[in-house]
Amino acid sequence: MEVVLQVIQTINSYLTDYALLFILVGVGVFFTIRTRFVQVRCFGEGMKNVFGKIKLRDKSKKSGMSSFQALTTAIAAQVGTGNIIGASGAILIGGPGAIFWMWVIAFFGMATIYAEAVLAQKTKVVNEDGSVAGGPVYYIKKAFKGKFGKFLAGFFSVAIVLALGFMGSMVQSNSISEAVSSATTIPTWVIGVVVAVLCALIFIGGIKRLASVTEKLVPIMAVVYLLGGLVIVFANITVLPEAIGMIFKYAFMPNAIIGGSIGYAIKTAISQGAKRGLFSNEAGMGSTPHAHALADVKSAHEQGTVAMVGVFIDTFVVLTLTALIVISTLYAGGGVLSAGAVEGVDKSNMLRLGIATLFNGSDVGNMISAIFVAVCLTFFAFSTIISWNMFGKINFNYLFGKKATIVYSILSIAFIFLGSILSNDIVWELADLFNYLMVIPNVLALVALSNVVVSEVKARKKKKLDNNETTENQEQKDTEPLENQQ
Repeated sequence: MEVVLQVIQTINSYLTDYALLFILVGVGVFFTIRTRFVQVRCFGEGMKNVFGKIKLRDKSKKSGMSSFQALTTAIAAQVGTGNIIGASGAILIGGPGAIFWMWVIAFFGMATIYAEAVLAQKTKVVNEDGSVAGGPVYYIKKAFKGKFGKFLAGFFSVAIVLALGFMGSMVQSNSISEAVSSATTIPTWVIGVVVAVLCALIFIGGIKRLASVTEKLVPIMAVVYLLGGLVIVFANITVLPEAIGMIFKYAFMPNAIIGGSIGYAIKTAISQGAKRGLFSNEAGMGSTPHAHALADVKSAHEQGTVAMVGVFIDTFVVLTLTALIVISTLYAGGGVLSAGAVEGVDKSNMLRLGIATLFNGSDVGNMISAIFVAVCLTFFAFSTIISWNMFGKINFNYLFGKKATIVYSILSIAFIFLGSILSNDIVWELADLFNYLMVIPNVLALVALSNVVVSEVKARKKKKLDNNETTENQEQKDTEPLENQQ
């Protein structure tokens, strides 16, 4: 297992340090320019589409989901262990500056995920039974005709089934079992059984039950984490300015805290930001388009703006809150990691140790921090498992047909249980590997169909101008004398 782990880590390092970084940032910059900064111009519109129509008891559509349910399903997939363990690992290895590069990835990723959601809406299909199907495999085949398109679509489907349906679920269940076990001393295999059973009950209910669960679970878990996190940040508010400053300082001078040459340190900080940024917000990876394809909306542009808000919430709100807690407690003010990594501190326990420092290491403080982290990780990871399972199932059915769904469900439940008892490192590395492989065919199709995305943005702009012109004409008519109107 050690040899396998080293091989996977070597492959992943090359992918993140070179290929992945340029692909993700490149496609994000590409769509940012081509859409003329859609993530800035249409951000307010996206917020209005989300929070102006928010409903905790929204009715699922006969052929899919409501826009809000699609968003909560996407956020459930995005907001997972990457927001706690992934962010902590990025800070530990790449220094606090890694968070800056995660912000950069997320900013450009908002344009990328807009493109993904638009294309998912444009290429979705309605099956004979009335159900809706959509996602990267459909726009990959539209982008590339013939055998090459089928090969890329098949390659993507295999990668996403392994990355999310199997390996990704192992990562999430592994994090749940470790967090809950450390807080309660319950054996990890027992926790694995409970999580597997709960997931199975949701899987049986299909898309409608999943949408019903995520639309309630996501707002609750967000409120719990945000309120608890803000309390912790304000309790340590005296060092908050220093913590924020460290994010920017160590983005460009990371060698001062992680060692090595300046070139090596910056590469490490950026690669960690890219790696964990992808795993966290999933922009460009091709996972969340499956949820956005199911949304019943008036236009593809509308769901594109909603998708951008998902990335914003994931990275600039939830992940940033984690970063501020960790940096302000363990790095700022001469914290235990102010001079670099120390023995006994790793990505899985950084948040818990950071919170515990506010209680001066007392037994009560350790218990409170362990319980808080366990509850939040359970919320995040469980919601991610059920969303990722749906994404994997859509692609498994694409490969083998709907009759194979039972086989997929049995395998995915088995992987959820196995994740609770396997090594954390190898599970994370395997998940990373298949995540990276998903990116390649997805990004190729996005670029090939970029004109479709740009046309959608232009259509939205034209419609807005037409509506403004109609409103102005109506206002002018209303102010005319009555005899002129007649």
